[in-house]
Amino acid sequence: MKTYDVTALGELLIDFTENGVSGQGNPLFEANPGGAPCNVLAMLTRLGHKTAFIGKVGKDFFGEQLKSAIEEVGIDSSYLQMDKDIHTTLALVHTFPDGDRDFSFYRNPGADMMLTADEIPEDLIRNSKIFHFGTLSMTHEGVREATKKAIRIAEESGCIISFDPNLRPPLWKSLDEAKEQVLYGLAHCHILKISDNEIQWLTGKEDYTEGVEWIRERYQIPLILVSMGKEGSRAYYKGIMAEAAPFLQENTIETTGAGDTFCGCVLHYICGHGLEGLTADGLREMLTFANAAASVITTRKGALRVMPEREEIERMLKG
Repeated sequence: MKTYDVTALGELLIDFTENGVSGQGNPLFEANPGGAPCNVLAMLTRLGHKTAFIGKVGKDFFGEQLKSAIEEVGIDSSYLQMDKDIHTTLALVHTFPDGDRDFSFYRNPGADMMLTADEIPEDLIRNSKIFHFGTLSMTHEGVREATKKAIRIAEESGCIISFDPNLRPPLWKSLDEAKEQVLYGLAHCHILKISDNEIQWLTGKEDYTEGVEWIRERYQIPLILVSMGKEGSRAYYKGIMAEAAPFLQENTIETTGAGDTFCGCVLHYICGHGLEGLTADGLREMLTFANAAASVITTRKGALRVMPEREEIERMLKG
């Protein structure tokens, strides 16, 4: 029996999200705790799972805020490192009228890039059922080495390995380098969560099913999930393709964290059912629950501290 349901490695940062204007007409920004891996863990913790995070923040005001935030939502922060020399990474999120967004990063360097291979807690990973990672911890050499070490330990330990590329082009020297690291992730995961624009970029296929086939010709990934925004989501498992409609809302304000909320709900389902013998009906149930949760988060600013309760998701499903 493993102690932790899901351990994630990656970035923990501050998302400065727009929140109106001042009396002088200047834009106001709210400092929301963020970072895709911890957003995923926050959703899982909300659903009753034991989670832990591996990463690094600065030993500064924002780093302390982030440590408190993940502890507040129930994520084990014992393996969060604090760098006394490099500041916490910051992201400014510009929200468009339809709720979509654009990012500007202050990360040259940022503390999340400073995680080293020596700081990877082997016992934690070996004691986890699922290990989850993305590519923001693969943009630079040192943290890339740390990430790949963690993946090796997860493989040796029989963890289910979950990967979300979460592509942020401004953080890469080139998109060719980004693609190389995404392909590494594909070669080392059992669950892939990929967005519509990411699969089109990676495979060159406009049709999502053709994109999944391109991936499957090269990598043996049991479960591939495609999040399609306002078109809903799909799951590809062995010979099954399941699809679920979105829950569109008039009061959507931004989409930050929607994909992470979706991913957390998928991992919640896998924690309960495993990766063997999944059915079309079960996959549709999983997708519908995940879509409903993602819809709830689009009505809130930020994600990590405001993940939906199970009751809220169930109300959305009934409604």
